Amino acid sequence: MQYVLSYDIGTTGLKSCLIRIDETIELLGGEYETYGLYILENGGAEQDAEEWWEAMCKSTRRLVEKTGINPKDIDGIAFCSQMQGMVLVDKEGNALRRPMSYMDQRGAREMKETEQHGLTISGVNAGMLLKSLRATHAASTSVKDPLWKYKWVQKNEPEIYEKVYKWLDVKEYLICRMTGECVMTPDSAYSTFLYDTRPGKVGFSKALCKMYGIDFNHMPKIIGCTEIAGKLRAKQAEELGLTQGIPVYGSGGDATLIGVGAGATQMNDTHIYCGTSGWVGTVIDKQVVDIVAMIAGIVGAQEGKYNYFAEMETAGKCFEWVKDHLALDEIDIYLSKSDVEHSPESECVSLYDYLSEVIKKVPAGSGGVLFTPWLHGNRCPFEDPKAAGMFFNIGIETGKSEMLRAVIEGICFHLRWMLESQDKKIKTSDTIRFVGGGALSEVTCQILADILNRRIATVPYTKDVGAMGAAMLVAVGSGEVKSLAEMKDYVKIKKVFKPNPANREVYEKHYQVFKKLYKCNAKNFAALNG
Repeated sequence: MQYVLSYDIGTTGLKSCLIRIDETIELLGGEYETYGLYILENGGAEQDAEEWWEAMCKSTRRLVEKTGINPKDIDGIAFCSQMQGMVLVDKEGNALRRPMSYMDQRGAREMKETEQHGLTISGVNAGMLLKSLRATHAASTSVKDPLWKYKWVQKNEPEIYEKVYKWLDVKEYLICRMTGECVMTPDSAYSTFLYDTRPGKVGFSKALCKMYGIDFNHMPKIIGCTEIAGKLRAKQAEELGLTQGIPVYGSGGDATLIGVGAGATQMNDTHIYCGTSGWVGTVIDKQVVDIVAMIAGIVGAQEGKYNYFAEMETAGKCFEWVKDHLALDEIDIYLSKSDVEHSPESECVSLYDYLSEVIKKVPAGSGGVLFTPWLHGNRCPFEDPKAAGMFFNIGIETGKSEMLRAVIEGICFHLRWMLESQDKKIKTSDTIRFVGGGALSEVTCQILADILNRRIATVPYTKDVGAMGAAMLVAVGSGEVKSLAEMKDYVKIKKVFKPNPANREVYEKHYQVFKKLYKCNAKNFAALNG
């Protein structure tokens, strides 16, 4: 039996989880703390490293107190973290500036100057694209990729750039703070688009760094997700309320571990995540890339396996918008202005429960209203930071309830669009595991099943599957379990939702219109948001 302290590092908050692994995997307790996401007028999106650490310390101390665990009994520390952030640190491991979030899109000019010249394919110089594809089976085609955050600092903040010792991602910064070690796991390294995946050449590529103008010395040492990065230091242990010397594992990003925690660990297993962002991920055994649809087979936690990954920027974030601007105090979704989603009763009383009471009364199709969930641009199956959300086809009879259901249907339509884009290149599973906050609502699960025309399976601890996946890394890394593939048996199915044939026709019609909305409005988005 093992006890693992697992941290789920999200976009707007952090959850500290105590997990027990024996013949099953069990969440013994969790404590949540929020922190800021700072959206700047110039396209920047930043966070505060000290807020991360303060949230970690507060939640860990409460967790230890409430569960009664003796810190000496904790066998390992692991992370499931947001990815494609950038934390530049000095030799002491101090953050030199506020970390740049995966949502940051300030590097448009640097991206254009670096790779958008000469003969281009999908907006990338043909020679650079081919060189990148040969080495990584992917290419940096989004302004939000961390490569362009680095280039932006390099050009616009030279006084900070001169002090850089290492380039870290979010969990890597926290590992460094805990252990003093600057490391990066393969999944995080791959998301820099500087990681060569070819046999015999695996690691950061000096050639790609040179091509993009990156200082190779800034890249940290690479370790496996199941490897020990270091031991918890005395000062940090005291601040966290833990014991010095607990092993801290390399861990993984959310795109890597949420599928693992959902039990989607074997070939062609597909999972869908709906949290702040959203994605479709499928396990494959060789790297595949769709440069047009912005989907790539990204490096995961399992050696020899990849995650064919399609991402949307805002999924659950749309519900936060609904809460703040459409629902609050107007149709009694909230009885008080409290954070229902992250309350202690969040597994049974959530934002989605309240929404469900309203939208389940609205017929499929929301009275003809469509919603586009592109509140912060979009990545897949089209890349456009200027794309935006909108309600389409509102009539005089349209009410707020129809608009609320349209938001959920719009998210599901976009998930279907990404799933169908995956189907063009690989085989996806007939039964899809659905996790994240969105999976708490049975109404949402049924809408997703109807729109995808697939069986949708939910699992226990759906909001904590990332933390569960991180804990599984400790079980494998310590030798308690042979492989992550075997840990699929630890994750049981909670409920399966089957498509309702009665809703097929209306959703098919609406979906075809939904896909046309971007093409018809791309120039309008550019004119308004350029």
